[in-house]
Amino acid sequence: MFDRPRRFALMSVAALAAALTPLAAAALPPLQESSFWQDEVTSGDLPAVADRLPDAPLIVDLAAKGREMGHQGGTLRTMVTRSKDIRQMVVYGYARLVGYDEQYNLTPDLLESVENENNRKFTLHLRPGHKWSDGVPFTSADFAYWWQDVANNPELSPAGPPDFLRIDGELPQVSFPDDTTVVYQWSAPNPSFLQTLAQARPPFIFRPAHFLKQYHVKYADPATLAEAVEEARVKSWAALHNKLDNMYKYDNSALPTLQPWMNATSGKKIRQLFVRNPYYHRIDTNGLQLPYIDVIEMEIVAGGLVAAKANAGETDLQGRGLDFRDISILRKGEADGGNYRTLLWPTGVASQIAIYPNLNYNDPVWRDVLRDVRVRRALSLGIDRATINRALYFKLAKPGAMTVLPKSPFFDPALRDAWAAYDPEQANALLDAAGLDKRQGNGVRLLPDGRPMELTIETAGERQEVENALQIITDTWREIGVRLVMRPLDRDILRNRVYSGNSMASVWYGWDNGIPQPYTSPDYLAPRQQEFLAWPKWGQYYQTDGEAGEAPDIEPALRLMRLAHDWDQASTDEARSTAWREMLKIHADQVFGIGILAEAPQPIVVNKRLRNVPEKGLWAWDPGAHFGIHRPDEFFFADDD
Repeated sequence: MFDRPRRFALMSVAALAAALTPLAAAALPPLQESSFWQDEVTSGDLPAVADRLPDAPLIVDLAAKGREMGHQGGTLRTMVTRSKDIRQMVVYGYARLVGYDEQYNLTPDLLESVENENNRKFTLHLRPGHKWSDGVPFTSADFAYWWQDVANNPELSPAGPPDFLRIDGELPQVSFPDDTTVVYQWSAPNPSFLQTLAQARPPFIFRPAHFLKQYHVKYADPATLAEAVEEARVKSWAALHNKLDNMYKYDNSALPTLQPWMNATSGKKIRQLFVRNPYYHRIDTNGLQLPYIDVIEMEIVAGGLVAAKANAGETDLQGRGLDFRDISILRKGEADGGNYRTLLWPTGVASQIAIYPNLNYNDPVWRDVLRDVRVRRALSLGIDRATINRALYFKLAKPGAMTVLPKSPFFDPALRDAWAAYDPEQANALLDAAGLDKRQGNGVRLLPDGRPMELTIETAGERQEVENALQIITDTWREIGVRLVMRPLDRDILRNRVYSGNSMASVWYGWDNGIPQPYTSPDYLAPRQQEFLAWPKWGQYYQTDGEAGEAPDIEPALRLMRLAHDWDQASTDEARSTAWREMLKIHADQVFGIGILAEAPQPIVVNKRLRNVPEKGLWAWDPGAHFGIHRPDEFFFADDD
């Protein structure tokens, strides 16, 4: 299933070029004009479809994928629970330079092809004639603008280019030989370069230069730019540029895009409309330009209303905002004549619920306690996972520590079982051995400075299952002398508190990618990212090259750093796999993240008329981009009921 991308690092230049180059296409099929844009074409306000497509569009063979050939039209309704989550349209749209197919092979998408020379030199070939959603050519100049005028402009990017482009402190040599060629080259391997481009949240190493130059001090008329800054009520040209340069946030309807649907709603609205991109680069074998669906209507609703509104038939495709506990109400609505089906997809995260003690917590006493591996092991042993699975998931999830899922070649049942049995006796013995053997009259242990051992776990307050699980853990931790205090917060406030060291512990999902392969970077297992909530300041230290955060100072963390570096430098799958396996063993032994259970089914609501949605998909953020890997631009509404 994963053979092809695993070979990337070992392929010859010619072989890899072939792997990432679509099969030579025959003459294009007769092209069909979109009825959605027909009036604009007729009036001369929009070119005909033949003049809107790239010279070499990506031709999708739906029959070869076992899918139905569709037709254009219709409005698809979906929901999100926060205004900022309209960015999910970039996730679901999943137009990437290279992207994963449903077998997790990397294939060109926006790019026509890619050449990879030993993971050191990547030559990106753009599609000639490809255009932005406003009809302006998409060329290497858009890559040059981002590299020269955004990523390496200290006013726009104070930290410089993103971390994935920095290998052993070295940035790449980037060149632009012609309008359709971009070259990235390093002296050391960068084996995760292509995989990073395929992420759910892509790095966007290009920008619509023709649009953003209007707001860049290097190109804009000073007086006009000053007026725009004042009108926008921001402090500087850089602040204005960054406000408008939001390709992932997707909230600037004026910003040209390459996604299948473009934002057609200005400002913040309860309902955001996204309409088909007239210059989208993909067509089917009948010559019909994708996406099939004309309009996406994204409604912003309170989190607690998603299941009820889905039950009432007010969505056509829904995964976000639904939890396992919603399955009963969804199935009831379906049985009562609802216009939808409820699919159950397995989740791809390493753990459905995971607790992260903050090893960088600002309180020195608590920090020392949480850094004692005996304490973390005891907290894990004090969790009755079987009861949580029975109470919340009807025994359909897999209890265990946080590790990779069985679909990964690195899965080892021993790692899932490590420190994951419910054993209050052993947990009490470990806490006693850690010097926490004194207790209050109510049985709560005392810290070395005499304070009660009250462990505050902060949550994003978005998933009832998390709070229910923590309630059960509260009862079992009481048996080992630990008082759990739960504190719900807004997601952004929670993350900022963790990153600043003000949060003692937090709860979130496990690793986003629970199905890593040898080609997958183990970056998220080493203290390289503040996003891993157990060591935010260590991650900051790495991400800022020592200018912020703290250097890792315990041996297991330092070993993880060395192993991640070994993976970066490895030239074979065997060497990469060796690094992966040792890193997973360290995590299992050290319990940096306390996993509860994994593989809980995710309900997916699908309108009965919506076609090409897979019966069994994997609900995963990365790799997968939730619906993105299944290509919603190929979904369509059938005419029949």
